[in-house]
Amino acid sequence: MKLKIFIASDHAGYELKEKLKEHLEKRFFVEDIGPFEYDQKDDYPDFVIPCAEAVAKDVKRGSVGIVIGKSGQGEAMASNKVKGIRAVVYYGGTKEIIKLSKEHNDANILSLGAGFISTRKAKNVVDLWIRTRFSELEWHKRRIGKIKKYERRR
Repeated sequence: MKLKIFIASDHAGYELKEKLKEHLEKRFFVEDIGPFEYDQKDDYPDFVIPCAEAVAKDVKRGSVGIVIGKSGQGEAMASNKVKGIRAVVYYGGTKEIIKLSKEHNDANILSLGAGFISTRKAKNVVDLWIRTRFSELEWHKRRIGKIKKYERRR
C-alpha cells in the first residue's frame, strides 16, 4: 500500500507546496488540503488544521502530513493543537534534526519554512523524513506514551 501524505500551506508556502506535491505524487498518494490557488490574504489555520485532522484520523495506517508557511512555526503550532499530532519544524540547518524527529519523536507532520529553504533542499529533507523510521526504542516509546497520556486528559 502506498504511503498517504496530506499536504497544506498558506500563501507564503503555496509555491513550495505545489512543487513538493508534484515531486511526491510520483511515489506516494498525496492529498492536497489546500489552498488550491494563491491568495495573499489566506490564513494558515484554515488549511493546516484540517490537514492535521486528516493525519490524526489516518495515523494508524501510517499517513503523514507536510505543512508549509513562511517560517513553518505557526503551522506547527496549529497542527500540534490536534490530538495525536506531533509536528516538527524545519527551516534550514543540519538535516540530522529531521532524522531525530522521526527516530526519537515519531513525528507525523513536518512543517517547512518556505521563506528559508530552497525547493531542492525541501525535496531532499522531505525525502529523508519520509524514509526515516521511528526507532522503536523503549525510552522513546515511553516518552511518546506520556504525551499521549496527557492528550487523553484534555
